[in-house]
Order: sequence, then C-alpha cells, then structure tokens
Amino acid sequence: MGPLIGCSIAFFVIFSLSIVIWTFRDIRSRTQDFLTQILATVLVAVFNIGGLFIYMILRPRQTLAEIYERQLEEESLLAEMTERQTCTNCHARIEGDFQVCPSCGQKLKRPCPKCERLLELRWTFCPYCATNLTGAPSMQNMPGVPSMPGSGMQMGGPVTGNRF
Repeated sequence: MGPLIGCSIAFFVIFSLSIVIWTFRDIRSRTQDFLTQILATVLVAVFNIGGLFIYMILRPRQTLAEIYERQLEEESLLAEMTERQTCTNCHARIEGDFQVCPSCGQKLKRPCPKCERLLELRWTFCPYCATNLTGAPSMQNMPGVPSMPGSGMQMGGPVTGNRF
C-alpha cells in the first residue's frame, strides 16, 4: 500500500505543478500585464483544480497573437476598401483604366481626342493637354489670358462650365 500512496502523491504533485506552469504560459500569451499573470498563477497554485476552473472562466478570450492577427486583417480590409474602385451603376469592382464597366456596360471614362489619355466624364478640359472637351470657345485668343512660353496655348483665365 505504501508504494501506491507514494505514486499517488507524486502524481498529484506533478499534476499540480503542470497546471500551474500551463496557467502561467497561457496567461502570458493572453496579456502583457505582469500583475494579472502573477495573480492567475497564484490562484491556480493555491486552489489547484478549483483555481484552474476559476481561471478558465475569467481569462481573456483571445491570445495576443489572435488579437494582432485580427487587427492586421481589419487594417488589410480597410486598405482594400479605400483602394477599391467600383462602378457607379452596379457597384462591380473596376480598375482605374477601364472605359466601361465590364459587368453592366456603364461608361466610366472617355479618351481625350487629342492626347488619348483617359478622362473623367464630368471634366470639361483635359488636364494633360488642356483641350476643351465641350466644344465651347477655346481659351486661346481670350483677352487678358497670358500665353505660356513655348506653347501655342494660353492659360490662366477664368474657366467656364461645370467643373464637377
């Protein structure tokens, strides 16, 4: 009977020590607060299995690694949402150089007749070559508009028309 009691006591001591170590390692992965780490470990060391149950109820839900991973995922989704362009008609994902939506055929942009660069539909002037897109009188030969050196075009006067 003596060796059986000795083995039982050794098992209980090793088991108690192992749950204290497991608790310390688990709480370290869940919080950086040193006081919380010590209190959780002491709780399990003093109350053994009962302390382990109390710790399991009160411990933080997520580990620090899980929290960090979730934050990275949220930042990634936020960055993707801000970069992502969508069709105004059907909200399908589009690229910045699409002229029409591939899903619904909505016209998104138009090429400049002079420089061939893609322009927003609402623009009345090409910002790349200053071509008037509405067919209204050009800014050339307008009184009070100084000409740009090295260019046949004149710039700097008031711009008429809807700019938005």
